[in-house]
Amino acid sequence: MPAPDALLDLHPEVATAGAEGRPVVALESTLVSHGMPWPQNLETARALEDEVRARGAVPATCAVLDGRLCAGLAPAQLEALARGGPALPKASRRDLPLLLARGASGATTVAATMMIAARAGIRVFATGGIGGVHRGAPASFDVSADLLELARTPVAVVCAGPKAILDLGLTLEVLETHGVPVIGVGTDTLPAFWTRDSGFPVDARLDEPADIARAMQAQWRLGGGGLLVTQPIAAEHALPRAQVEAAIDQALADARAQGVGGKALTPFLLARIATLTGGDSLRGNIALVRANARLAAAIACAWAALPHEDTAC
Repeated sequence: MPAPDALLDLHPEVATAGAEGRPVVALESTLVSHGMPWPQNLETARALEDEVRARGAVPATCAVLDGRLCAGLAPAQLEALARGGPALPKASRRDLPLLLARGASGATTVAATMMIAARAGIRVFATGGIGGVHRGAPASFDVSADLLELARTPVAVVCAGPKAILDLGLTLEVLETHGVPVIGVGTDTLPAFWTRDSGFPVDARLDEPADIARAMQAQWRLGGGGLLVTQPIAAEHALPRAQVEAAIDQALADARAQGVGGKALTPFLLARIATLTGGDSLRGNIALVRANARLAAAIACAWAALPHEDTAC
């Protein structure tokens, strides 16, 4: 475990697990406040924590509360995040110092959750899908901070690939440039969130948690940053690619017509796509993030079982 951190509050369960070398899985809070409507957001947040616990690890949902970085939340805190919804600021890395200085609260994105997890000594993080290079980025320069955080922060992020609303090819190019290994679990190709196959190859297929844990250790012995561990959505929950692309095109057109951009773009697109797919995308999102929590717990257990003499844990 790292040295005590004056900016960070650890839930007692998380602190005890870390001190004892037991497996811990970080979870984000933007999914709770911005990624899903009430009450599915709270139901899903609780289900993710239950999935992690059921597989022998301790969940650590991360957020900023009253100017404090938090790894692990009490039930009342989790419910407050869910009820707050989009009214709660969406916090990426750049927002953290401002929230801390103001004593404010925020729901953490993938990038901010990675940062908090690393400060807490947590090496595995489960989410739905990461941000990346947005479509039209050569003109807009809209590239998610998630990619740069993966480049510098030693945390393994378990997901169903980058969100399908993104330019997946350019997202992979940026990850390659920054030395982030992209691993497929049960697949040789990059999953595309609601669909199982983007058509782009992953860097390596590693189906066993122990193999992924050893890759994590090797990456950090080399002084590298994060790893992206991708798992396809289960076939019974996957959406047809044509349906997804049609919904994305319509949602993007709606966003342009309404002038939606910046931090508001991804939550707008996800909500609009859920409407356009009759709720199928939301149901798929819930299923895939629960599966990712299960996989992350297995990887965290495998990581905890490794010797860590020369790798900070």
